[in-house]
Amino acid sequence: MSHVLTAHKPMVLNRPDDDTLRMLAPTRQRLERYRALALHSVAYLPLMVGGEPVGAVMLGRRAHSPEFTPDDVELLELLTARAATGIGHALRYTHEHETALEMQRAFLATPHIPGPGVEIASRYLPAGRGAEVGGDWFDAVALPSGRTLLVVGDVMGHGVRAAAAMSEYRSLLRALALQGLAPDRLLAEADRTAHALDLDRVATCVLALLDPAAGQAVLATAGHVPPLLVRPGAAPELADLPVGPPLGTGAGGYESRHCPMPPGTLLLAYTDGLVERRGEDIDTSLAALAGTPIAAGHPLPDILTTVLDRLAPAQSEDDVTLLAARTL
Repeated sequence: MSHVLTAHKPMVLNRPDDDTLRMLAPTRQRLERYRALALHSVAYLPLMVGGEPVGAVMLGRRAHSPEFTPDDVELLELLTARAATGIGHALRYTHEHETALEMQRAFLATPHIPGPGVEIASRYLPAGRGAEVGGDWFDAVALPSGRTLLVVGDVMGHGVRAAAAMSEYRSLLRALALQGLAPDRLLAEADRTAHALDLDRVATCVLALLDPAAGQAVLATAGHVPPLLVRPGAAPELADLPVGPPLGTGAGGYESRHCPMPPGTLLLAYTDGLVERRGEDIDTSLAALAGTPIAAGHPLPDILTTVLDRLAPAQSEDDVTLLAARTL
């Protein structure tokens, strides 16, 4: 077998003697298995992907079947070449999928330290095994004057390029946040910059600028699903926000909305993987989210678990990202 992998050529042994058969068997148990099967001929063929071996195929003939002929070997080479092509595609997809997932996990695992008076918790669920990784991200940026900027976004598309674009948008928004811009102006500047840089993916995004001392938040969205607000003693409600275009379109036109956030108010931002269902109107899922029994004072990890248990699909075709924040 090792000779086949190093030489990159098939090897056929018709009617090998007992000594040769013992050399072919890696273990005594394998040798006994060969003898029990009454093998009289063996063919080994390499599986080649991009000029490199990724495995080998072994075929045997027994009892009254004929020996391997040159025509047999030619046909087997065609079959193994096709099999190797499929294996190569699978290996490449697996590598890209794992690379994108690791990139996303690395960015989402970055420590988030909100400003004073705010506690946060987050959760990220990648899509099912058969789906490509998306470009979800979240962030929390501590700003001067005790304010905290929360960001949840979703780059259009999937795979490594979406994960790479996600990192660019995330870094861009973080840098702009430190300039002290209001959420609507921050989105406008991010949209202008992304369009000027000709980023090949647009992104939806929601911003929430929390000011615990003032008891309010300033919200703005770029084509993103609305966050959920849960005030102490009140039922959950979706934030009523004017929706601007996704980032990267160059269209501009963003507006901010001021929302009261008395102490103990919970804000839950998320990506559309939580509420989008094939064949179902998204308004139905949004209403189900607003109807989820959430107590603003419960521990944030427990709240995230409750939301996911009630809404996250068992086999999602898209990533699900949640970011919960509460004013203290």
